[in-house]
Amino acid sequence: MDTSDTKRDISKLVEARHHRAEIIFGVASFAIALALLSQVGNQTTWADGEPWVKQPAFWPLVSIVGMTLFGALELFFSWRRNSTGRGDSIPAEVLFWTRAIEFALWFMAYVWAVPLAGYLPVTVVFCILLTLRLGYRGARPLLWAAVIGAATVVVFKSLLSVKIPGALWYDYLPDGLRNIMILYF
Repeated sequence: MDTSDTKRDISKLVEARHHRAEIIFGVASFAIALALLSQVGNQTTWADGEPWVKQPAFWPLVSIVGMTLFGALELFFSWRRNSTGRGDSIPAEVLFWTRAIEFALWFMAYVWAVPLAGYLPVTVVFCILLTLRLGYRGARPLLWAAVIGAATVVVFKSLLSVKIPGALWYDYLPDGLRNIMILYF
């Protein structure tokens, strides 16, 4: 194999594949940066007599100006790449991006369920449900999911003493058991 073949093979590895929907990301990042930049004067303060680099608004301003600059560059380059007409379908790519929202919804359901049913049962059930969602169907992965869920509760509630509200049904337990469930599970 000569060196020109090797160079072509390496360039295939490092060449980023263009997605036409990058233009949507470029527009969104630039628009958000402009919105933040327009609020710098209202949301930050400048202290009298302080050097410019020690001002409370200095680092927010630097980061937002950087975000605006890089957002504009992303918008320009994605627009330029899209002008060639090559790449994936924009709606298909955006639909692919929205698939991540599913896991945010799982998390919101989890947060909603914990005060109702309790940290231990909800954590174990959600670990099992997410394991099923990821395609694991055997008894062994499901058992491990339950063990990991229970271990997570023990670590957070018992060892780290993280304060998580007790479930509504804990009120119906006898006082001693209720206290144990609230403190440790």
